[in-house]
Amino acid sequence: MSADDLAIALTNGASGWLVLSLAAVLPILWAFSLSFHFARPYVLRFLRTLTLRFGGDVWWLSYVLIRDALLFVTLGLSMIFFMPNLYLTGEGLPITAPLAVLFLLWALAVKIVRDADDDPVAFRIVSILLLVASVLYVVPQVYGMEAADQEALGDLPKMLISTSNLDVARPIFWGSLALLVFTAAALFVRFLLRLGSPVRETTSPAP
Repeated sequence: MSADDLAIALTNGASGWLVLSLAAVLPILWAFSLSFHFARPYVLRFLRTLTLRFGGDVWWLSYVLIRDALLFVTLGLSMIFFMPNLYLTGEGLPITAPLAVLFLLWALAVKIVRDADDDPVAFRIVSILLLVASVLYVVPQVYGMEAADQEALGDLPKMLISTSNLDVARPIFWGSLALLVFTAAALFVRFLLRLGSPVRETTSPAP
């Protein structure tokens, strides 16, 4: 083996290891994201016990920043599932991962368009979208990618891996990509139309 062949092998192996490691870490981010999202009632109850307004504001702002930052980080890292060379021809990824990214984007879109902290209906919509998105990712990741060597599951792991079930993976990939582009374009158009409009002031919940 020449030095060039060794370098190519190391590069390809390292890139595959990085992608699979990222796919394995994402369930942890999903767990943290859901935990922070559904911890909102606890945070509000704790705010009511605080007697210092400044302490309540710091607690609430810290919670909101961490909660939303986790969602955006999860979305950013999950964009690897829209790379055809990784999802369709690479090592294989969770088959419904693009759908999970799409539902996550829709949840963030609802948070952008409406105030999910003050609007109970918007909060329920975001909760449902996040729950569906996490299931669409975690289930094929656990019972597909991580259980590929479990003979007791039969053909289930192969059905949940993109490269092993291309007949289902291709429509999921291209359909999710089209809806993702449409959603992003709609948000961008809404942003352009609302440029210069007065911003409605919001206040944090009183402790």
